[in-house]
Amino acid sequence: MGVGYYSHLPSHPFPAPRQTMRRISRLILLLLGAALLLFAVLIQFAVTAVDLPRSPLDFDIRPGSSLASASRQIEEAGVGMPAWRFTLLARLLGKSGQIKAGSYEVARGITPFGLLEKLTRGDVSQAELTLIEGWTFRQFRAALDAHPDLRHDTREWTEARIMAELGATGPAEGRFFPDTYLFARGSADLQILRRALEQMEQIVQREWEARDEGLPYASPRDALIMASLIEKETGQAGDRAQIASVFVNRLRRGMLLQTDPSVIYGLGLQFDGNLRKRDLLADGPYNTYTRAGMPPGPIAMPGLASIQAALHPARTDLLYFVARGDGSSQFSRTLDEHNRAVARYQLRRGN
Repeated sequence: MGVGYYSHLPSHPFPAPRQTMRRISRLILLLLGAALLLFAVLIQFAVTAVDLPRSPLDFDIRPGSSLASASRQIEEAGVGMPAWRFTLLARLLGKSGQIKAGSYEVARGITPFGLLEKLTRGDVSQAELTLIEGWTFRQFRAALDAHPDLRHDTREWTEARIMAELGATGPAEGRFFPDTYLFARGSADLQILRRALEQMEQIVQREWEARDEGLPYASPRDALIMASLIEKETGQAGDRAQIASVFVNRLRRGMLLQTDPSVIYGLGLQFDGNLRKRDLLADGPYNTYTRAGMPPGPIAMPGLASIQAALHPARTDLLYFVARGDGSSQFSRTLDEHNRAVARYQLRRGN
C-alpha cells in the first residue's frame, strides 16, 4: 500500500468518547425520567380511591386465577380502575403470586393499594349458616341446600355417600354439631358438614372424658343418643338436668323411657303433627313405649347444654315429667303424682 491509501477516510472514524458518554447519559436520564414518571403515576394510582357503582360492592376471584385474570375480574365487577395498572402495581410490589381466590366486599374509599392488601391477606367476605339445636339431619341438609352462598355439591348425594366422603361410618343423624358457621361465599356445602362433624366428635369426646361416674352408658355414642332425647324434650333450659335425671333413673331401674319425640322420629314423614295412641302401641326400633333402653341412634342434633346434661344429670329420685304447656315441665317422683300432673296440665288443657 502506498502512502495516502486511506487519505479519503475521516480522521475520526468513531464518535469521540465524550460524545458517546453524553449520548448514553442523556438516554439514562430519559429512561430514569420515564421510570420516575411511571412510578409517580403508579403511586398516585395506588393511593387514589377507586370508583364503585355501589357500596358495598361484592365480587369473586375464581380459584386458579392468574394476576391478570384476577385484575380483569375485578374490573368487570365494576371496580373503577384499569386492570393493567392494578396488575403492574402488584408486580412492582412483589405480590403478583399472592392474590387469593374467594368472595370479597369493598366499600367506597378503598384504594388500589388497600384492595391489593385485602386480596393478598385473603380478607374474604363471609356468609354464615346457623344449624339449630334439635334439628334432624334432614332439616340440616335442607338448610344447606337453601343457602344462596354455598356451592351445593351434596344436593343429590345419598346420606351414605356424604358420610363416606367425610370418612365417617354409620348413620348421619345426631353426628353434626348445631352452631353458627362462618364461611367464604362459594364454599362447598361438604366443608360445612365436615366442620360440624368434627366439632361434634371433639365435643362429645371431651365431655365424655369428664362425665360423672356410674352413668348407664356404654360409650360416647350412648351419651349422644341420650343428649338428643334431652334436646327434644327440653322446653326451658333450666329443665335439662332434671329431664336427664328422669331418663337416667328410669334406665337404672329398667323402666321404659316412654319419650314421645323418639316415637315421632320413628314415624318419619308419616307423622302429621298429631301423635295418637295407636302410634304409641305400634312397635318399632324408636318406640320407647314398647322397647326397653334407649333408641338405636340419636333422634336429632343435640347442643352442648344437652350433651352436658346427659353426662352430668341432676341427682334426684324423679321418674316422671309432663309438659305444663308454657315450655316448662312438671316433675314427679311417683306415678300417682304424675297422673295428677297429667290431669292438671294435659287433660284439662285438652278440654
